[in-house]
Amino acid sequence: MDDIQCDFSPMQVEVKNRLLQLSLSIDALILGLEHEAGNCLLNEFHNMKEQFVDTESLASTFYLKCYLAPYTDRYDELSQAITHLSQRRHGALIVVERSEPIDKFITPGVMISARLTHSLLESIFTPGGPLHDGAVLIQGDKIISAANVLPLTQRKTEQKKLGTRHRAGLGLSEICDALVIIVSEETGQASFSLKGNLYPFSPIW
Repeated sequence: MDDIQCDFSPMQVEVKNRLLQLSLSIDALILGLEHEAGNCLLNEFHNMKEQFVDTESLASTFYLKCYLAPYTDRYDELSQAITHLSQRRHGALIVVERSEPIDKFITPGVMISARLTHSLLESIFTPGGPLHDGAVLIQGDKIISAANVLPLTQRKTEQKKLGTRHRAGLGLSEICDALVIIVSEETGQASFSLKGNLYPFSPIW
């Protein structure tokens, strides 16, 4: 990932605490195996998997704010919009342009050219609205356009059912340094794509 200047100490402390707790759970599981050979482990594995996912989400949330801070002063508005979209399960695809212009990589949509606010961003992704499909492009503190079409990744991923928004987010981030935020309309899960990788995060930053 990018070399960014952030105070990682709060995140590191929390991640360390969570990993220590996981380590204790694993030790207890190993001890239990020695004394209860017939014990079913599926529930324990499921719980540990959820803890790992939550820890990854915590770290991703912190990194995301660091990645956005140099490129927009409106990440609080962006955070609020993502939180609301996630809670309502309104699908969203949001491109934050960073150091590399992305005009040549996308099919342009409808010009907006307005200051970034959470209410405007949420309204764009209202299901059934004329701008709901496609990606919003953010440059600095402005929403430049909506309903943009992004290139889809052709790479096979571990996710069996990767939706069009996620494939588009991956596709653009594979060919430029843009950061793409995706909200799943099926689950409400928020993720961001950077350098061809997809990271789930908690929408409340």
